[in-house]
Amino acid sequence: MSRNQSRPLSPHLMHWKWGPHMLVSILHRITGVGLAIVGGLLFAGWLLAAASGEASYAGFMDLLTVESGAINIVGAIFGIGLTWAFFTHLFNGLRHFVLDTGAGYELRTNRRWSITVVAGAIVATLLLWGWLLWPALVMLSAGEG
Repeated sequence: MSRNQSRPLSPHLMHWKWGPHMLVSILHRITGVGLAIVGGLLFAGWLLAAASGEASYAGFMDLLTVESGAINIVGAIFGIGLTWAFFTHLFNGLRHFVLDTGAGYELRTNRRWSITVVAGAIVATLLLWGWLLWPALVMLSAGEG
C-alpha cells in the first residue's frame, strides 16, 4: 500500500479542523474525570465529616455555606460546576448512545447534536440553579433579605 507523502504520518491537533464534535468529545472525558475526582472527593469528605461528629460536619459545611445555611461562593462554584459537568456528561452520553446505534454520523447531524449537547447542558444548569435559588431571589427582590 503506498502512502501519500503530503500527509503526515501521525496527525495531531494542529492538522485537524476544530469542530463541535471535537469539543464535546474532549468535554466528555474532562467532565467524566472531574465528576469522579472532584465529586468523589467532596462526597467522601462529606461522609467522613458526617461520620466524625457534629463539629466536623459543621466545619465541612462552613466551607460551602454561610452561617444562615445559604450557599457561599465556594459552594456555588463547586455546585454549579459539578451540575454543568453532570449535564454535559449526561447529554453527551446520550449522544454517544445514539451514535452506537449507527445513527447520527452524518456531518450535519453530528455537528447539530454536538452543539445541542453544549447548549443543552448550559440551559439545564441554568434552569436547575434558577429553580434551586428562586426562593432566595424572590426574598432578595422583595427586600426581605
